[in-house]
Amino acid sequence: MLSVLDLRGVPAAQAIHLPRPDLGAEGPVEDVRAILADVRSRGDAAVRELTRRFDGVDLGELRVPAAEIEAALDRVPPRLREALVEARDSIEAFHRHRAPLPERYERGGITVDHLELAVERAGVYAPGGRAKYPSSVLMTAVPARVAGVSSVVCCVPPGPDGSLPDEILAAAALAGVDEVYRVGGAQAIGAMAYGTESIPKVDVIVGPGSKWVSIAQREVRGVVGVPAAFAGPSEVVVIADGSVPAEWAAIDVVVQAEHGPDGLAWLVTWSEDAAREIAAEIERVVDASPRRDETLSTLHAGGHVVLVDGPEQAMRVSNEIAPEHLELLVADPDHLVRLVRNAGAVFVGPLAPASVGDYIAGPSHVLPTFGTARFASVLGVEDFVRRVHAIRVDRRGAQRVARHVAAIADAEGLPAHAESVRLRLGEATWSSP
Repeated sequence: MLSVLDLRGVPAAQAIHLPRPDLGAEGPVEDVRAILADVRSRGDAAVRELTRRFDGVDLGELRVPAAEIEAALDRVPPRLREALVEARDSIEAFHRHRAPLPERYERGGITVDHLELAVERAGVYAPGGRAKYPSSVLMTAVPARVAGVSSVVCCVPPGPDGSLPDEILAAAALAGVDEVYRVGGAQAIGAMAYGTESIPKVDVIVGPGSKWVSIAQREVRGVVGVPAAFAGPSEVVVIADGSVPAEWAAIDVVVQAEHGPDGLAWLVTWSEDAAREIAAEIERVVDASPRRDETLSTLHAGGHVVLVDGPEQAMRVSNEIAPEHLELLVADPDHLVRLVRNAGAVFVGPLAPASVGDYIAGPSHVLPTFGTARFASVLGVEDFVRRVHAIRVDRRGAQRVARHVAAIADAEGLPAHAESVRLRLGEATWSSP
């Protein structure tokens, strides 16, 4: 079920080469580009045709009526509504807990005010298909609301009858989503990026999805804002040393694998006994899982047990993978936290499975995948705002910097730049009458 990689004895100076799925293969990229081009040129007609082709659904009205969204809150079970409210409150509280920008910077007669301006419209995507993800609605829309976004738009793939699950609509109501559309896949990303007759374009698109959705987000970057992270198929690296029950480590490998194909599920250990016991537990858990097929599709292609010499080499492997989720199920997890270089989120110790982060801890579960944790971060308020600087210069500041501005401008061959500061000090050389 999981392939075994034995990296014991590999010198620290030697590069570690690890297998990875190829999500950027030419086929999907070209197909996604064709979908985006179709939506850009034909709008709603293309969205409906593509939804018929990929989802088997003939759509009428794309937008879900506001009354239907609110009514879903009354239809979901009380236990779920309570959990969704708690999750929303936790996500909101975490994202409001930000260090404020300094209001003003001053130096030598120049003053700079820091401004954070929220975008007008944000598009959030929640996956569908094999499962329904009200948590993704909360994890994307709530940070947007905290940022001060004026309108939050949500796209979700429709079910076989063209409707959206009550769980999704209830989450949208609780998160304060303004518009919900029953559109999924790359065509949803195209609709939000370019705009159609029914779906006005947005300024930023966020949210996890299949490789098709994530590639589509990558392709429209530049037309709209898209975080640098590739928020694609789910990934986990579980580092275990045998100090935590094998069943706990096994279920945590399976948790992310059950999302379905193209993900990664890695167990890294320096204990042969732990490797054997956890692998056996993984087989038992998968065989009993209601999502056995989805889990197996991940484990067969992207599931690995890695044997290493010790904690330091385990972290070398993890940092090379740059996983979306990293779990430290070891006796001294704090030691390994200090060695983390590349990861989307780190779950420290036996009582912190990644599922807590998926739903309730507070940080968004929209995390970098496919190695983008090397340079990208978890989704946050920062993804919905633009930083703008308001610069003021008094007479003292102008006198202090004018000659430096002029010297650099002259060196770059831009005389008007230089003259703009000389002119203000009555020292113009060529632009005055």
